[in-house]
Amino acid sequence: MKKTSLLGDTLLTAIAPAIWGSTYLVTTQLLPAGHPLMLAMLRALPVGLLLLVLLRQLPSGTWWLRVFVLGALNFTIFWSLLFVSAYRLPGGVAATVGAVQPLLVLLFSWLMFKQAPRRLGLLAGAAGIAGVALLVLTPAAALDAWGIGAGLLGTLSMAIGTTLSKRWRAPVAPLTFTAWQLSAGGLLLLPLALWLEPPLPALSAQNIAGFAYLGLVGAGLTYWLWFRGLQRLQPAAAASLGLLSPVTATVLGWLVLDQQLAPLQILGAVIILASAWLGQWAARPAPAKPAPTNAARPLRHAAPVRS
Repeated sequence: MKKTSLLGDTLLTAIAPAIWGSTYLVTTQLLPAGHPLMLAMLRALPVGLLLLVLLRQLPSGTWWLRVFVLGALNFTIFWSLLFVSAYRLPGGVAATVGAVQPLLVLLFSWLMFKQAPRRLGLLAGAAGIAGVALLVLTPAAALDAWGIGAGLLGTLSMAIGTTLSKRWRAPVAPLTFTAWQLSAGGLLLLPLALWLEPPLPALSAQNIAGFAYLGLVGAGLTYWLWFRGLQRLQPAAAASLGLLSPVTATVLGWLVLDQQLAPLQILGAVIILASAWLGQWAARPAPAKPAPTNAARPLRHAAPVRS
């Protein structure tokens, strides 16, 4: 792959986690509280079905099962636990828990693709966790066992889904692949939301705007870019870009909510950006070994000279 093409794919993929960083702000400021499953379902299912109607292409054969497995991992489980974690933990603690995802993707890439993690990749993952902790943790951050458990399980689900999305190469365009998974994940969420949660209150124009943003932009657009990137990048490289999400969340908090930025937070943001860059560098394919030269070839026995 050419360097310019790789850079373009990396930048386009990075847009997805950068936009995901706005989820916390939109959820807390525009959406009704106390309905994590319903919020996740309404974020996935409407836009997934809309894309299916527009694209008019359904899975076939084994892809029906694969799509529902991926939809459950990337959306049903991950989003449900993400909202639970966001409700029970301060944003900084939830973001720090989610920062272990690049290391988990390295582990699953090792198991699925037999790609042993490089030291540089492990260093980038550890640096990412440290950077997120500096960026978003505060001394007053409270710990909640259920919230941390939900965050870890959600991160584990997304890490497996990210790696499987690369292993199971979709036979369709990334937008169709996105529509399949959003629809499957939303359909799995629907009975859970109706059974486990009370009905939503009457929605205001502000609520509808928040749902429209999270569905069309925060799900449809971003996951199209994400699954497109997974077709072109290594899973570990894509996962390291996910650390951009807390950076966006912190910047939006500073711009919109008038939150203050301390020097340690700025240092954390710099470390995160360096970690994301190191993650791309560590995921590069190893250079091909040069072909043996003539000098390395075995000598042929000379034919006997006849007298």
